[in-house]
Amino acid sequence: MDARYKTVSTGQPALAQQPADRAPSNPFRSLDYRKEATIARFTGGLSPAALSLAVADWLIHLASAPGKRLELTSLAAANTRQIADYVFRGVSAHAESAPLAQPAPGDQRFRAAVWQTEPYRFWQQTFLLTEQWWKAATSDIPGATKHHENVVGFGARQLLDMFSPTNFPFTNPEVIQRTQAALGGNLIEGARNLLEDVQRQASGQPPAGVDQFKVGAALAVTPGKVVFQNHLIELIQYIPTTDKVVAEPILIVPAWIMKYYILDLSPHNSLIRFLVGQGYTVFCISWRNVGAEDRDLSLEDYRTLGVMAALDTIAAIVPDQRVHATGYCLGGTLLSIAAAAMAGVGDERLASVSLLAAQTDFTEPGELQLFIDDSEVYFIESMMWSKGYLEASQMSGAFQMLESNDLIWSHMIHDYMLGDRAPMFDLMAWNADSTRMPYRMHSEYLRQLFLDNDLASSRYRVDGRPISLRNLRAPMFVVGTDRDHIAPWRSVYKIHYLSSTEITFVLTSGGHNAGIVSEPGHANRQFRMEYAAPADLRVGPDEWLAAAEPRDGSWWPAWTAWLAERSTADLVAPPHLGLAGQPRASLVDAPGTYVLQY
Repeated sequence: MDARYKTVSTGQPALAQQPADRAPSNPFRSLDYRKEATIARFTGGLSPAALSLAVADWLIHLASAPGKRLELTSLAAANTRQIADYVFRGVSAHAESAPLAQPAPGDQRFRAAVWQTEPYRFWQQTFLLTEQWWKAATSDIPGATKHHENVVGFGARQLLDMFSPTNFPFTNPEVIQRTQAALGGNLIEGARNLLEDVQRQASGQPPAGVDQFKVGAALAVTPGKVVFQNHLIELIQYIPTTDKVVAEPILIVPAWIMKYYILDLSPHNSLIRFLVGQGYTVFCISWRNVGAEDRDLSLEDYRTLGVMAALDTIAAIVPDQRVHATGYCLGGTLLSIAAAAMAGVGDERLASVSLLAAQTDFTEPGELQLFIDDSEVYFIESMMWSKGYLEASQMSGAFQMLESNDLIWSHMIHDYMLGDRAPMFDLMAWNADSTRMPYRMHSEYLRQLFLDNDLASSRYRVDGRPISLRNLRAPMFVVGTDRDHIAPWRSVYKIHYLSSTEITFVLTSGGHNAGIVSEPGHANRQFRMEYAAPADLRVGPDEWLAAAEPRDGSWWPAWTAWLAERSTADLVAPPHLGLAGQPRASLVDAPGTYVLQY
């Protein structure tokens, strides 16, 4: 372990020495960083150079493709004829006719029946035809880089969404109806909501309604104790609720981009509480919210001070037992690195590895790839260099743009035009509780994993040696979610091509967070699950999807049943809470202190 982060093994763990704050030694490079960081304050973290390169590539190749331009001209003429015919024949005659264009799958903006009345139907149809034209204009450009096409197409979609007829009170029939019924009271209430949100954002306060979801009181309330602490993590051991427990404990490695309690939300949908109730001894890492002094923390520090330090502590509390290791999102990627490194040196402490919405191959990372290329990564590095870390708000903006209709525009319509304050719930409150990421670690993650795909290519190095996921022999349980725009399930599925161990793959309904927080009893949940032995021929994701039968309900019981099949049959007495010699009264109650850092 790095000498900067030694932990004193007394009854109460001590904080480690802080790393030195370093700046680039080359003053010319420092000037470049400062310039980029200054620009970032006005661009929301998006690189103007990356966008300019994409637009230039698109324009140059479109200008040199007369066939594509004629195709777009023909499409524009056809759309114009349809609109003219619609107008000249009389919009009333088309009230029951087939629409000129249909919304894209998942687009719920025009679902209300009032959008089928005039003139709103005409505005809706004109807008959808414009969307279709721009989609054609930004795709299949001969010679253009696919990434640049996607960036331009995404930008065009964002601009079009801004001018959707749903976003203006005089062209949205739902807003007009509400305004008439409320005699304008909805607009007054919406103005109050807008003013409150602006004031909260300016003062750094959380969104309205978050106060009722206090961590340790309403959220993250599963009883437990912090049994280990170093500079980067607190390790929580949860108090058993059964007289006997499964011999093998579970270690949960959450993502450090957000707080760990996504897996311990309210009591009714807490995965950790569910596992404890099923007779498992559960440990969970809670990451420290880093500051400027942590700029030099590396991805390797996250492995050693996080996963490996937690495993060492568990080995001392539950000796001679292997561990069911579970990683969520970035935590799953980190766990994959740790597990591959352990397998490479013959460390057999893992009984199984479960990856929840976690990527190990980044060749097809979904729409997040729009924001990640060499130019954008350099821009992000410059932002981080100026502060020593990346603000979570700089990441959340990108995530919101990926789902702008649901996360931005629908919110504005609902809260500011209809005047209805959207009720806060536990997952939204957690989403507002953001964290920071240190400069060096996040740069390494973006370059080595996202851009260079070193882990999937067996080029990623631990202790100077390349590691390979093919060395893994522990059985794997891998979960993807069918509406995940952060870790698309087909990308998660690629673990089948990287490992030769047995893999049980689950595809569950929901998004990146809601698909994982899928407790038993949750309405309208489904999942598919298939087991693949090491000798089985690996099939592609679409073939797997066609063969796997959907099952109603939550995937959680299927997972615990899978874990039970790979655990010692005989149950045992619960282990000691904390390290030997640690008085229970001296241990800090869960959720600990790191999760409360802002």
